[in-house]
Amino acid sequence: MLTRNHLYFRPRSLTEAVDTLSRHGGQILSGGTDFFPGLGDKPMPSSVVDLSGVGELREISMDSDAIRIGGLATWTDILRASLPPSFDALKAAAREVGSIQIQNRGTIAGNLSNASPAADGVPPLLVLDAEVELASTTGTRRLPLGEFIVGNRKTARRPDEVLSAVVIPRDLDEARSAFLKLGARRYLVISIAMVAAIVKTDSVGRIQIARVAVGSCSVTARRLVTLESALVGTPAQPGLGARALPEDLAALSPIDDVRATAAYRQDAALTLVRRALEACVEATEC
Repeated sequence: MLTRNHLYFRPRSLTEAVDTLSRHGGQILSGGTDFFPGLGDKPMPSSVVDLSGVGELREISMDSDAIRIGGLATWTDILRASLPPSFDALKAAAREVGSIQIQNRGTIAGNLSNASPAADGVPPLLVLDAEVELASTTGTRRLPLGEFIVGNRKTARRPDEVLSAVVIPRDLDEARSAFLKLGARRYLVISIAMVAAIVKTDSVGRIQIARVAVGSCSVTARRLVTLESALVGTPAQPGLGARALPEDLAALSPIDDVRATAAYRQDAALTLVRRALEACVEATEC
């Protein structure tokens, strides 16, 4: 208890955590890299549920069907994990999340739950068809990541739920992926635009599956489904990026802000899409 009007809980298991949320409510605290800066001059919430003691939520495991990343897994944990080539984009994004100190503390669940349009983890997870697992006292449910993040700083998580894991199917293990981010400087920056792409080829080098997602250019990161469909059957060879056209990005809705104009974001996103596809082709040829 912090004061007479504030409650602080530090559960040791997921069961205890969801029971605490069910009985007392409260704001969830995990790594704290978004939680404390977000407070600004505001007082602490009346009830805080600190998940940092729930060790089971930090595990990264895999079976024949899926790879499961616990919600408390940090970006450093993800970088150090032995993951298939299809996760190269996610690892590249992990290297872009703030400083090394932030990567050591920031969690994947926090990044997704914060639901920033510029959240680095979202585009690479979208192209992996990731689902989020939400746990409560009534059980667990899964949602595709694209349905979990519903707006700027808004998710489909209920107040009594914990984002316990991110689950990724293993159908693209050997696919090649890439993540590119544009900001005002190389590191420690909020992106102007960012792109993740993944390409899986058949035995003769033609694209079987292609997925492309763009962040920081809409209220939520968006998959470019028209482009993805157009790429299927195309030879995975240099020059693939040129197949991305301005109309393929028509679903984006970038804004003008202090970092860039909407027009610049739209143009930059197209350039990043083309470069990401070329990077996937280069990786496939290695």
